[in-house]
Amino acid sequence: MNRPVKFIAALCLVSSCLCFCGCESSRSQVLAADESQVKLRSMQSRVFDTKDKIKTLRTAMATLQDLGFVIDKADDVLGSVSATKLDRYAVRITVNVRPHGETQMLVRANAQYNLKAIEDPEPYQQFFTAFEKAIFLTAHNIE
Repeated sequence: MNRPVKFIAALCLVSSCLCFCGCESSRSQVLAADESQVKLRSMQSRVFDTKDKIKTLRTAMATLQDLGFVIDKADDVLGSVSATKLDRYAVRITVNVRPHGETQMLVRANAQYNLKAIEDPEPYQQFFTAFEKAIFLTAHNIE
């Protein structure tokens, strides 16, 4: 083999090793990101035994207002409510309600602080604790 061919072969070998190493690290990064997204989504979502999307959406709006949020937008067709809370800081939350099977509704709350998703479970726990109480009272016609 002449010298340029050996050089090109060695260059190809080094390039392939670098590509495979890069693929492995990016694959582990993707898997880590997927795991954190699944964890975040599990904090953000709850399923409730009700078929009434509108009543669930109204309960979400009332819960947000009880927690000090101001409703920015609500869309009953999309099943979405967006609200903002300005109390020493600005938090924006969007609650989506959609059917989950025949007899349930999936409620997902997505909170952001300065356009960054809130990954702390506490705000989601506070919302869902208040929401669960409100949905129970609504289901039993207690005002």
